[in-house]
Amino acid sequence: MMHRSSSSTTITTTSINGFYNFLTYNLDDLYRSFNFQNFMSVHFLQLVLASLQSLYSQLTLLVHKLHLPVGEKWLDEYMDESACLWEVCHVLKLGISNMENYCSMGGSIPALLENHSLNPQIIHQVLRLVNRCQRERVRLEEENKSLLETRIKPLMMKFDEDMIIESKFNGFNGFRGVLYALKNISSLLLKIMLNGLVYCSQETSFSSSSYRNTTCYNESHVVFGSGFMISATRLNERTKMSGQNGILLYEFRNTGQAMDELKAELESNRGFETEFDVSERVENLQNGFQGLQSGVDNIIVQLDDFFDEIVESRKKFLDLCIHTIKN
Repeated sequence: MMHRSSSSTTITTTSINGFYNFLTYNLDDLYRSFNFQNFMSVHFLQLVLASLQSLYSQLTLLVHKLHLPVGEKWLDEYMDESACLWEVCHVLKLGISNMENYCSMGGSIPALLENHSLNPQIIHQVLRLVNRCQRERVRLEEENKSLLETRIKPLMMKFDEDMIIESKFNGFNGFRGVLYALKNISSLLLKIMLNGLVYCSQETSFSSSSYRNTTCYNESHVVFGSGFMISATRLNERTKMSGQNGILLYEFRNTGQAMDELKAELESNRGFETEFDVSERVENLQNGFQGLQSGVDNIIVQLDDFFDEIVESRKKFLDLCIHTIKN
């Protein structure tokens, strides 16, 4: 189970400003955690999801402190936002669940080479299974690409790089600004997860709106509540994968490379009578698929936990309104 960021949990969210500070700490933690050597790793994406969970959990705590008016639009706005979050998380779960067959197929390749000599028949069987697994990989990416085009693009989500908390967001004791900030940061974090777990391309990526308002990003002169956008923009720039297409998950790409290397080794030596050793290639492939399967399982469990938390938060907000009306 992925634990929430330790440094961010020390920030209290009993005030509007506290929530914005909490956003900043979470985003800075993610910025420091991103590793270009194994970009979009399971570990990093679990941290992204854990941050998203923490933000919505802290929002629930904040609402109890704000004494929001009953019957106002704040509840409708939150329900709309949480419904959108629910839909995107379902797409994430579908996309990563689609990897199950690929993992099963690829994980069976090393077993063919265990306790067998590399005779022409065994090599032929392994190459056939590798080719099938590679075709499954292509099918998987095409299916996930279609999933984004049909389920995500209609949501019209975007990350606004130049968002500033202005007076118009002061409604509902400042909650409207908090909700707008959360929606914007959620779009960024969900975009990162979708790129890693489902599909990434210019056509399927979230749009970003940017007018380069330098006032917002001058650290010595930051509009109230917009300081976290400096951190968000840094994270966005660090995780941009220009020109990258497909599922960016490091463990997924690692299995593809391991299969290519094993296939090349077998094909280059097929037909020769001299013995050759592919044990290192097989071990890399086995470790790759074991790591991918473990990552898939862990993220699915984490997403299921998040679904429960979303349901619970919506129930708490409704109960809060009902309790306020009765009193």
